[in-house]
Amino acid sequence: QVQLVESGGGLVQAGGSLRLSCAASGRTFSNYVMGWFRQAPGKEREFVAAISWNGRSTYYADSVKGRFTISRDNAKNTVYLQMNSLKSEDTAIYYCAAASNVHENGRRMIDYDYWGQGTQVTVSS
Repeated sequence: QVQLVESGGGLVQAGGSLRLSCAASGRTFSNYVMGWFRQAPGKEREFVAAISWNGRSTYYADSVKGRFTISRDNAKNTVYLQMNSLKSEDTAIYYCAAASNVHENGRRMIDYDYWGQGTQVTVSS
């Protein structure tokens, strides 16, 4: 089992920044691909970003490319999502997830074995 706890969400004005963190406990963190997903009100959960076990490969949704950065610190069992130039359409609950194996560069929710409870990000325009 892997337990995931997100933090760092909040209310921010459009154009501002937030950094989300996801702390993992349980099995060896470095064995897992880590991903961030989000779900806006009335919409389906969607892929945001993913990072390989060693951090060398990262993947992003087109909607956040160039504004968000995913990173990880395996020594701290933590994955981060730095969000810059935030827009109102980024408002959502953000979830981190862990996967043993992924396809399509970690974009598929079905590949993820463990999920956090989510953290709310609200961007005011």
